Amino acid sequence: MTDVPQETLDDATAVLTSALAGDSDAVVGTFDAVVDRSGVAGAYEVAWCLAATMVGDGVPQGAWTLDFPGIEEAGYDARWVARFVSAYANSDGDTGAALFGAAIADGQLPDCLLTLAGSAVATLRHRAG
Repeated sequence: MTDVPQETLDDATAVLTSALAGDSDAVVGTFDAVVDRSGVAGAYEVAWCLAATMVGDGVPQGAWTLDFPGIEEAGYDARWVARFVSAYANSDGDTGAALFGAAIADGQLPDCLLTLAGSAVATLRHRAG
């Protein structure tokens, strides 16, 4: 990720810190504060940062297919996270934005963002060993 405003990075850090502490209310509160300050576009940017955290640095550009066994049987939020992270890995902001809009339209965005934060934390913990 390049050229990300410091405020967005700070918000993403706050989300991750709250998620690491298991404080889902604080995760939601941070996203709510971002929406109040920067609108849905701001929340999207924070979510994109969380996807970047999951994918990591040094991923070569190109088309990626991520393997998520049983994803079609998973809940809406888990399917959304898998597809959102895949969009990030493929540098496909249009798909990421479409997924974000669909989650809003379906009334599922809060659950999707909580699952994204939890998935980012699980990824960080896995990397740490």
